[in-house]
Amino acid sequence: MGQRLILASASPRRLELLAQIGIVPAAVLPAEIDETPRAGEMPRVLAQRLATMKADAVAAREPGSFVLAADTVVAVGRRQLGKPADADEARAFLALLSGRRHRVLGGISVIAPDGRRTDRVSSTTVRFARLTTSEIAACLATDEWQGKAGGYAIQGRAGAFTPAINGSYTNIVGLDLRLAETMLTGLGWRRDA
Repeated sequence: MGQRLILASASPRRLELLAQIGIVPAAVLPAEIDETPRAGEMPRVLAQRLATMKADAVAAREPGSFVLAADTVVAVGRRQLGKPADADEARAFLALLSGRRHRVLGGISVIAPDGRRTDRVSSTTVRFARLTTSEIAACLATDEWQGKAGGYAIQGRAGAFTPAINGSYTNIVGLDLRLAETMLTGLGWRRDA
C-alpha cells in the first residue's frame, strides 16, 4: 500500500518518457485546471504554479497515492510561449525562436500518500538555428506544433534545427526524468514496491 503512482497529466509524451525508464503509473489522470498565466507572472513561477495546481487537484481525487505532475513553459526572455491556438500562432512562435536561445522550464510537483510534497523547476536552454520560411512551413505541415509549448517538438522536426541544448533533453520533451525520479524516491516511492 502507498506505492500507487498517479501521473497527473494529459500529455502522452510524459507517459512515454516514464516508460523509457521503467516507470508505469497505475493511472493517468488529467488535472483539468485553468492554465491561464496571471498578470505579470514570470515563466518560472508559472511552470511551478501549474505543476503544483495539477498535483493538488489529482491528489484530492486520489488520496493515499503518490502523485506526479508537470507543466512545461517555453520562455524567450520574460515572454511565455504556451501551446499555440492555431497554425498562425505556431508560425509566429517559430519565427520568434528562429536564430535565438530560449529556455524550457519544466515545473514538477510530487505529493506522497502522507501529504509530504516536493516542488522543483528544471531549466534547459535551447538554441535554434536561423529558420527559413520553408523550414517553418515544413514544421507546421507535420502538425507537431499542436499541443506543444512553444509550438515545436524537439523529438520531431525541430530536432533538425536545434544545434545546441544545455540541460535536460527530456525536460524539453516534457519531463526531466532524472529530477522526477529523484523527487519520487526522495519521498519514499520505490519501483519494486
